Amino acid sequence: MPRKRRRAVIDIGTNSVKLLVAEVNGHVVRPLCEDSKQTRLGRGFYSTRKLQREPIAKTAAAVAQFARTAREWKARSIHVFATSAARDAKNSRALLKAVKRASGLEVEIISGEQEADWVFQGVTTDARLKRHPLLLLDVGGGSTEFILGHGDHKHFRHSFPLGTVRLLEKFPVSDPPKPAELAALRKWLRDFLRTHVHPRLGPELRSERKLDPQHGVVQLVGTGGTTSILARMEAKMEGFDRQRIERKRLTLARVRAHVKKLWRLPLAARQKIVGLPRKRADVILPGALIYETVMAELGFKQLRVSTRGLRFAAVMAGD
Repeated sequence: MPRKRRRAVIDIGTNSVKLLVAEVNGHVVRPLCEDSKQTRLGRGFYSTRKLQREPIAKTAAAVAQFARTAREWKARSIHVFATSAARDAKNSRALLKAVKRASGLEVEIISGEQEADWVFQGVTTDARLKRHPLLLLDVGGGSTEFILGHGDHKHFRHSFPLGTVRLLEKFPVSDPPKPAELAALRKWLRDFLRTHVHPRLGPELRSERKLDPQHGVVQLVGTGGTTSILARMEAKMEGFDRQRIERKRLTLARVRAHVKKLWRLPLAARQKIVGLPRKRADVILPGALIYETVMAELGFKQLRVSTRGLRFAAVMAGD
């Protein structure tokens, strides 16, 4: 019989650093402490392909703070890993050295394929989602993972250079955003999906939809900050409530309504929206638009939300 183990993972993303301390018993993960700190590691990165000094320092400090928290929770192991910005950077060693100096911890830079695998494993710890064919969409700051699978089997997984911080750097937004800026980014996203995603994912998605109609249509599940925020906005939810968030279903019409509202408001007004953290009021613009465009282009009328992606699998991976 598996033994309960208390473990911690620290996830260094392009937009934020996240902590999960959990009790792990086989494939059952019971979160004890979850936290997030925005350090915007990808700020200024995409024009130079180099991580900048200030975001590196903020990220290293956040890791050190979360390591102290994990030790206070008596985690027997702390696993630190980094994703898109770190793996694409020419100077990723500068980040690794800064984290080691600040916290004493080593950082593992994971591949896009590993990230996609962990997203799938984490989301399917929810038994309700394991019963259906799924297209998982994990929108991060620097990349977006598309994973198609059913139960324990993945039929497709790919990490695309499509993320909220990356898009904000590529498409700067006025305050308030201009209609022409929304139109330009929407067109770019449609072109990206049709050129890069459809040729890879389309045949697999059509095959999955035909393969097992008895168990229902493929369900679109979003994981990561953007979908949790959309669910919280939809429910007018002040804090984080995993059960309430995961019960939410967002139709394409509701996602479009959120995009329409968000892209009309100045930053100060977006920061007052219930359910939208103040520091995420800029990156929610491309994030919500990615989901709207994917739903429209791939023919999904409803979006489910999971809060159990990458870190749930990473904490199960062991010491």
